[in-house]
Amino acid sequence: MVPATTTRVPQHTAEHVNQRIQEQTEANIARYAAAGPEAIDQRLKELDREWDMERTLEANASTLALIGVLLAATLSPWWLLLPGVVTALLLQHAVQGWCPPVPVFRRLGFRTQTEIDYERYALKALRGDFRDLPTVAQGSDQAAAHELLLAMQR
Repeated sequence: MVPATTTRVPQHTAEHVNQRIQEQTEANIARYAAAGPEAIDQRLKELDREWDMERTLEANASTLALIGVLLAATLSPWWLLLPGVVTALLLQHAVQGWCPPVPVFRRLGFRTQTEIDYERYALKALRGDFRDLPTVAQGSDQAAAHELLLAMQR
């Protein structure tokens, strides 16, 4: 069975690592909430620049594949095995959410986009970004949907 995109990496991460990431996220939310709106604004900018697991794995895999191609071009065609293995593992990650670097990167604190968004939207809610948004009870027309999407982009 193929796991859901939003849960595949945490499913293949040790529970104590997931717990540590969750606790750090909650501590961040509490710290920035106590520090006030300017601190929240600054933290949201930091979150926009944070590399998630996918970006980190893509950079890692492409670097290793490029090194393998360069070594194959200059030393020996046997080095083409490196990009072959790397791309196979990247495919495995795309399908299952696991490949050899995942446990290492997770222990280093790299989060999934969903985990980053959890912190982002908690801070936005604390800042009051969603206070005046339309609800389903107020209507579910195109204008309400547009307002909701604009608030999520702030």
